[in-house]
Amino acid sequence: MLDTVVAAETPEGIILELHPAGLPARFYAFLLDWLIRLVILYGFAIVARFLGGLGMAFWIVLLFLLEWFYPIAFELGRSGATPGKKTFGLKVVMDNGLPITPAASLTRNLLRAADFLPFGYGFAIVSMLLRRDCKRLGDIGAATLVVHQPHAAPRITLEKVEPVAPVRPLAPRDQAALVALAARAPTLTGERLDELAAIAASVSGDRGRAGGAVTHRVLGVAQWLMGRRT
Repeated sequence: MLDTVVAAETPEGIILELHPAGLPARFYAFLLDWLIRLVILYGFAIVARFLGGLGMAFWIVLLFLLEWFYPIAFELGRSGATPGKKTFGLKVVMDNGLPITPAASLTRNLLRAADFLPFGYGFAIVSMLLRRDCKRLGDIGAATLVVHQPHAAPRITLEKVEPVAPVRPLAPRDQAALVALAARAPTLTGERLDELAAIAASVSGDRGRAGGAVTHRVLGVAQWLMGRRT
C-alpha cells in the first residue's frame, strides 16, 4: 500500500484519513472479479447448451446482469466491496468516507463505458496515474473512492504479559491507575494504549519512551501489582 493519504470530513465534522488504492491493487481485484464472472458464465453456458435457444437467451441476460450489476450488488452490501476487492482488502466509499450510496454505485459503474475508452480502460488508467487519490472517471463522476480497509491492531492479551517489578515505589493512587489501565487494555486500540502507557512509562524505567515494548513492560508492572509474580 502506498503512503498516499486523503483527508475526508464527515457531516459530523470528524476528520478521517483514507488510503486510496493504487493501480496494481485495483487491477488484481478487477482480474479476480473478472475470473469469477467468467467461471459463472462458463458454467451456465454448459447448462444452456441443453436448453437450446431459450438457454442462449438466459445466458445473454446473465451476461448483461453480471457485466453491469455484479459490482453494484456487492458494493451496496455490508463490505462495500466485490469479492475481488474484499480479497485484496479494498472497499468503495464516498469521498467523505461514508458507505457508498445506490446512486453513486450506479453512476460509477455506468461510467465504466467511458473509462474503457479508447480501449483497455485507457482513460481509467491515465486518470488513476495522474490523480493523487487514484480515481478513475467513474469515481470522479460519482464522488467515490476505492480505499484500503484499515487493519485493526491486535489486542493485547494480559495473560501473555510477563510481570515486571516497578523500578520505584508507587503510591496507592498510582497503583490503582496502573491496574485500571490493565483492565481497560483489551478494549483500547493499540495506538491509544501506547499513548496511555507512555504517560506511566517511568514505572518500568522507560521515561520519555513509547511503543509496543514499553506498553508491555508497563502492563507487566500492573500484573506484578495484582499479585502475579511468576
